[in-house]
Formats: sequence, structure tokens, C-alpha cells
Amino acid sequence: MLEWAGIPPDESPRRGGPYGPYEQSQRLNLYHEAAQALLDSGAAYRCFCTPQRLELIKKEALQSRQTPRYDNRCRHLTSSQVQDKLSKNLPFVVRFQLPSGAHSFQDLVYGWTHHDVASVEGDPVILKQDGFPTYHLANVVDDYKMAVSHVLRGEEWLISTTKHLLMYRALGWPPPAYAHLPLLLNKDGSKLSKRQGDIFLQHFVQSGYLPDALLDVITNCGSGFAGNQIGRTLPALIQQYNLQSTSTHSALLDLEKLPDFNRVHLTRWIEGADTRAQLVAQLQMLLQEKYKDLTFDKEYIERILVLRKGHLNLLTDLLSPDYSYLWVRPFVQLEDLNRLSSEASEIGSLVVQILQKSHHGTSLEVLSKELRSDLQRLKATKYSTSMKLLRLVLSGLQTGPSVAEMMLSLGPEESIIRLQKALSS
Repeated sequence: MLEWAGIPPDESPRRGGPYGPYEQSQRLNLYHEAAQALLDSGAAYRCFCTPQRLELIKKEALQSRQTPRYDNRCRHLTSSQVQDKLSKNLPFVVRFQLPSGAHSFQDLVYGWTHHDVASVEGDPVILKQDGFPTYHLANVVDDYKMAVSHVLRGEEWLISTTKHLLMYRALGWPPPAYAHLPLLLNKDGSKLSKRQGDIFLQHFVQSGYLPDALLDVITNCGSGFAGNQIGRTLPALIQQYNLQSTSTHSALLDLEKLPDFNRVHLTRWIEGADTRAQLVAQLQMLLQEKYKDLTFDKEYIERILVLRKGHLNLLTDLLSPDYSYLWVRPFVQLEDLNRLSSEASEIGSLVVQILQKSHHGTSLEVLSKELRSDLQRLKATKYSTSMKLLRLVLSGLQTGPSVAEMMLSLGPEESIIRLQKALSS
């Protein structure tokens, strides 16, 4: 999904890099080394408490209307008691010993922060029974071993940062700089949730949204950028971002605006030769899936994209019933045309003559002018009625793009075929 969004990691399991391996399951030896160093220094200890005992502690706390927390019982085991339990192969976890007292650090967004975590929490587990680390240990080891200088993460980790900094100190490692970012919330102020199926990135990919549009709408809702603009690309966002101007206020994500953002970026993609070629290939594939027996050449698809530029919210709009006339000829009966005008045949003949003189290079403005000039000479039919008749012939619809645009999209040959077929039916 990061690669789809155009922000691939500099290093990863796929790309490799100087600080691998990049999967935690392949870095267990690093976590075990750090855990052992903390055990050796007395900053951590083995906890043999059973799940049943921990559950009992939790229930008793809840019954007393207190926040559940581990009572640090195993912190006070003697070395001989620990060895005795180890000799019996009793399962254990490793817990980090939280020192008492308030500890402060300077966050790059929230400023100076003070937390006495030992007064509200029990000693946290840093290594589980299965030998895998919890986030508390893994993020410290990974960030240090990978020479990470700055950590930007959600504000929900702000309180836990004290624990992580204490762990850095216990290991004798210099910590990175931390910046905790306010959360993205729903428009009504509620939290985004995994239970919202439409909040997963896959949903936006499947719906046909461009990554540029999603990045743009998210950063537009947030802070740290120069004003609320629409149409910014990743290079512009990188240039504008200023960590010092990041607000501590949560950002309300208004996804109702996403189609508008996507229209702006889709227009830009259509204007660029390389990105337009990507859209053509994508639309060709979508058309192949929908109209399995039909083929559409790239020039035809590209012409449609250019003509509809600025009118499409999504590329997939072109697969809607409103645009089916572009891919399949409509069935129109002559009697339907005669009901609109007694001059249906004359209108058709006039337009065929105009189209026979035109070509694929004819501009929308020129064709519109020629249609208006010739059709306004009709005695019994208003120009607006002629347009309704022609739109019906070309698309089978009563609304849609201008008749001139329809003709340019379809091309003069296809437009003539449709006119002649309808007028002879």
C-alpha cells in the first residue's frame, strides 16, 4: 500500500538495505541480546506469574473500580528463587522494571512532557513466552540498531514514550528525537476504526481513487503544511512540511471531499503524457473485464479522456451507464426521433454532411459552431430540440456531455453510422 501511494520505504524486506533484516521474526537474536543485557543489569526480570493469576488481579481491580495493573510481584524474587523456577522449566516473560518518579522529555510537537508511569502502571512485558518482543522492546532495539534519528508516530504512544526512553537509558543507548502526531478522526470527531470497512486503503484502491488524491485530502485535513490547498503532489508536500508548525489538535478527515480532490488530480494525470498512458492502460483493462467481446484502441480511449478532462471524479465513472454509449451502440427507433421533430431526417442529413467534412483534429469549438450555424436554419425545429434528438441518436440518453463532444469522442465515422442506423430503423 505504501508503494501504491507513491511513498515506498527507503529500506524494506523487498528493497533491502544496510540495516537488515527487516522482518522482526528474523531479528529475534537482537531482541534477546537486549533483554539479556537488561536482565544482567537488573533493569529487567523474569516473571513467572500464570495467566490465571494475572486474570485474577485484573478482575479484583475492576471490582474495586480501579485500573488493572500488574502488582510487580516477581520483581522481588531472589536469584535462588528464579533459578529454582528455571530448573523446573516454568514458563516466563521478561518485564522491564519501571523506576518510580516523574520523568520528562521534550516532544517535538507537544513540548515538554512529564509522566510518572510507575505510579499508574505495572512493569511492562518486553519479551513474551514465545520469545517474541512486545512493541516496547522491539521499537527501541529496531530504532537504535537501524540508526533512526527521528520517530514520528501517533499521540496514543506519547505516554509510553517515557518507558521507551527509560529503556534506552538502561541499555546505555542514545535515544532518537520523538514527535507525536495528532490523530485523524472521522468528520464527526469519532475515532477511525478497523470496523469501518471503507477506511482501509484497499477500499480506496478498489474504488478507483488516485494515491495523489488520498495523500492530498489527508494532508489538507492535517497541519504542518502551508495553508489548505487542493492539488498538491508529494514533492510539494515534502517541500512545504514543517514539523514545528504541526498542531496538537486532531484532524477531522472529511472523505466527502475526496471525489473533488480526485477530480483535480485525475485532470492533472490526463494532462501528463506518462500518467495519461497509465490511465489509458488501466481503463483498457477495466473495459476488457466489462465488455469481454469488444476491443477499444488506445487512441480512442485517450481521446475520450482528454475530452472528459475536468468532468470525471473517478476513472471508473466511464464505466457507468451514463457513458455506456462510448462502448456500445444504443438502440434508437425512428419513431422516437419523429416524436421529437418532424424534421428528424433533415437534421440527420445536415449533421452527416458536417461530419463528413470534419476529422479527428476538429476542435470542440469549431464543431459546436458549425452545428449551431446549420441547425438554426431549420424552420420547424428549435436548436435545443435538435440537440435533444442528436443526443438521443448518439447515446440513447436525454442528458450527458454536449452533442459536439459526443461526436468528437465517438469520431466522425462512428457518429455517421449511428445517425444513419437510427434514421433508417
